[in-house]
Amino acid sequence: MWDVWVRIFHWVLVLALIVSFYTMKTEGYPLMFPVDWHARAGYIVLGLLLFRWSWGVFGSRHARFYSFLRSPSTSWHYMAQFLRGRAASYAGHNPLGGWMVLIMLLSLTLQAGSGLFLHDDILFEAPLHGSVSDATTKLLTTIHHYNGNSLLILIGLHIAAVVVHRLKGEKLVGAMFNGHKELTSEPADGPGSRAVQWRAAVMLVLAAGLIIWLWNG
Repeated sequence: MWDVWVRIFHWVLVLALIVSFYTMKTEGYPLMFPVDWHARAGYIVLGLLLFRWSWGVFGSRHARFYSFLRSPSTSWHYMAQFLRGRAASYAGHNPLGGWMVLIMLLSLTLQAGSGLFLHDDILFEAPLHGSVSDATTKLLTTIHHYNGNSLLILIGLHIAAVVVHRLKGEKLVGAMFNGHKELTSEPADGPGSRAVQWRAAVMLVLAAGLIIWLWNG
């Protein structure tokens, strides 16, 4: 179903976001210089996003955007059927889940991208700070703050959706660990496919290169 690269992306992203939010919403103890850890977590998120956007085009079947982004009418119909308990089974993301994935990827990209231009007025300056005007920096700071809070809402909705699906018998957490999902009927989106490993290797090298450049910048 979901290939190993999608699963690694998902769980490393979870860890990076935990560090990111922890270092901004608390004093960061026991981490020294929490703003630096926040930035490093952001660099990792940015590298992960570079990989995921690319993998959404060149990855395995259920990793690709075309396989799970469906029309608004299809998504609305799925929601109506889901509430009635008659929704079709999907091996990958269902229509609503597919749109949630896209929204979260866009929000995460905005968050990580805006963070590249910020500073804390004390010790930390992001790699692209100074490349835009002060007015733009202030705007990006505002966006970074409010989008960060919006991300918490999106994450909450995502977790709630996982719980609802679990109550209906669909074990999404286990599937994101082992890549397999038990279905009671033929999936509407068909079976999965194997990942092309050399494509994953190329994208991982590019993503790792970005992280290293930013980390040492």
